[in-house]
Amino acid sequence: MPNDGTLTAPAVREGTPGRSLVLAACIMATFMAAVESTIVATTIPTIVGELGGFNLFSWVFTIFLLTQAVSIPIYGRLADLYGRKPVFFIGAGLFLTGSTLCGLAWDMPSLVFFRAIEGFGAGAIQPIAATILGDIYTPTERAKIQGLISSVFGVAAVIGPSMGAFLIQHVSWRVVFWVNLPIGAAAIVMIALFLKERVQHREHQVDWLGSLLLLIAFGGLMLAMVQGGTLGHDVLWTVSIVGGVALVALLVHETRVREPMLPLELWRNRIIVTGSLGSCGTGAAMMGVSAFLPAYVQGAMGYSAIAGGLVLGAMSVSWAIASIVGGRIMVRTSYRLVAVIGAAFLAFGCLMLTLLSPSDGPIWAAVASFVMGIGMGFANTVFIVAIQASVPWRQRGAATSSNMFLRFVGQAAGAAGCGAVLNATMIGMDPSAPRAVDKLMDAASRAAMPADLVSHLTDVMAASLHNVYLLALVFSLLTLVVAACIPPRLSPRHQTTRN
Repeated sequence: MPNDGTLTAPAVREGTPGRSLVLAACIMATFMAAVESTIVATTIPTIVGELGGFNLFSWVFTIFLLTQAVSIPIYGRLADLYGRKPVFFIGAGLFLTGSTLCGLAWDMPSLVFFRAIEGFGAGAIQPIAATILGDIYTPTERAKIQGLISSVFGVAAVIGPSMGAFLIQHVSWRVVFWVNLPIGAAAIVMIALFLKERVQHREHQVDWLGSLLLLIAFGGLMLAMVQGGTLGHDVLWTVSIVGGVALVALLVHETRVREPMLPLELWRNRIIVTGSLGSCGTGAAMMGVSAFLPAYVQGAMGYSAIAGGLVLGAMSVSWAIASIVGGRIMVRTSYRLVAVIGAAFLAFGCLMLTLLSPSDGPIWAAVASFVMGIGMGFANTVFIVAIQASVPWRQRGAATSSNMFLRFVGQAAGAAGCGAVLNATMIGMDPSAPRAVDKLMDAASRAAMPADLVSHLTDVMAASLHNVYLLALVFSLLTLVVAACIPPRLSPRHQTTRN
């Protein structure tokens, strides 16, 4: 292999105990980061009740999403320059430090600040763990292993809310942030002991200006997407313009430096482009459903929060199963076939939701959620495996990170776009509806409302969420088009580049 960068040959190989232990450590690290969002979601009402600061409620999630997303490409590039281990240690250390401080927060502003630290750490954990597995497994093996890793997200979605509720009831909300500490510590120790990187060091020129421009560009643009509805008009325009100008400056700067933080040559690779855009589409479609489906079950159908959680849980179950199955099918067929199947399931699930009515009950909604989970399991697994097989070691960190970064961008765009459609439809049908529908979510308040008002608000909510699912369907159909553009006849058995 030519000496064109920092090179490595992972020393953990097939049949050695070390490789299985590195896999276990990566699974633990991925679960730690994945469960953080789901477990914290159940604690926020309790936290607000104790700390106050309801006006900062959404920022507990937003700041974590923003700092995690914008740091992913930076970590990926640094891992290509200096090796996976030191970058993983830095990210995991930041994450655990932030988690510890979150549990010690004394008010909402301090909690939001500590969540930012936690997010900056989380930006390294998932992409670097996935990159490590891409290093130590062959393309054929990756199809199965990445399917296993992808299923971790489904498991986290099921376990997180239940674990959070249990800890709140029997211990304290602060422990929710500390539950990951032993898991993270064990993952760090196992990576340190069993991942043997042989890195050929040379002096690098770290593109710090590119890193700063990347943070400003994507931070500003994602902030405008995620919090556009709550920011003032002037603030929204300011962050959007600053983000746009920084993005242009970033693209110009990256063409002039020897070792860019965002290697633009990756985007001349058709597999990376299609895989990353496909992840963006699946992320947008998923958020368009998962963020709003429980609201349909509770508000439009009148069922309990437990029923809404079970409906969404159907997606997590099928996602976990399909991730493993999709990886095995991929080995025998091709990347494109599995991606098209996944996107088709995703689109069919969204189509089922567009046909949903309040009288159908939660079973129909659960079936649609289950179908979408199959699509997510197939699609997410094939995109990451195809991308990792298309680049050599020196670019694998950046390529993996680009995939995960665009998945976050898709989730932010999906949440923002579908939220805007929901609010616009409600206001168009009844300007007072956005405030009134809150009462539909509470069983006691709903029972006290006049029957004609319940019927009216139910119709408004059902129609508004119908438009949300139409937008999710558009996202899934775009994903299907992208999946069909993956080069044919490529599979893990026909790797496109050398390690």
